[in-house]
Amino acid sequence: MNRDDVALEARGVSKHFLGVSALTDVSLTVRRAGVTCLLGDNGAGKSTLIKILSGVHAPDSGELLVDGQKAQFKSPRHALDHGISTVYQDLAMIPLMPVARNFFLGRELNIGKLIWRRVDWLRAEEITIRELDRVGIHLRDANQPVGTLSGGERQSVAIARAMYFGASVLILDEPTSALGVKEAAIVLRLVRAARDQGLAILLITHNAAHAHAVGDDFVVLQRGRVLARLRREDAKRAELQDLMAGGVDMAALTGTSGPIGLDA
Repeated sequence: MNRDDVALEARGVSKHFLGVSALTDVSLTVRRAGVTCLLGDNGAGKSTLIKILSGVHAPDSGELLVDGQKAQFKSPRHALDHGISTVYQDLAMIPLMPVARNFFLGRELNIGKLIWRRVDWLRAEEITIRELDRVGIHLRDANQPVGTLSGGERQSVAIARAMYFGASVLILDEPTSALGVKEAAIVLRLVRAARDQGLAILLITHNAAHAHAVGDDFVVLQRGRVLARLRREDAKRAELQDLMAGGVDMAALTGTSGPIGLDA
């Protein structure tokens, strides 16, 4: 792999909570214009890892690199300043608030000065409609409550917002969880579109089918350790499913107890 293609990297990251090991020596890379899928069952360590990558937690050991440079995130805001935007499963949206206000929440457009300073909601609505239109969500009114949108459309709002505000790395936490087939397809299409625009995407999921549909690289976690690293040409959906379920005999495949495909 060309190191210049790597937007975000974790090297040998470990994390413990009250003496319990959540992550042990975990490494992964997220390439520009690529989708890296982080898979694992509940309790595999996926949530802990993305919280480290997004600045919520600091690792106990190991290091993070952004564009090849070492980085220490002191907060989610600090990670965002490095171009890393995380869209969590709960989306952090206010259902009764208009779509445009959710789109610009915390980053409102202001006009005027001093006591005449105010939020330019008309401009915000225009931008919201335009940006959502670019990703295939066609709104007539950006003032409608975001809670009236479908689950897939709300995910699209969150992803489009991250793209508009200049994210270079997009971390998506279970974006298709609890969505129907049609809604999940909307989100997966948007993931491909974001990748095609050059974003580095880390997709966290326990759905092997959805990962295989969009992924370029795959990292499987099990009990806080890397079980496998695979590239798309080496990964079959059934194999990913078996890896997540612990149904693959690692020693039989590799002759060792180390990660499968480590040097792929």
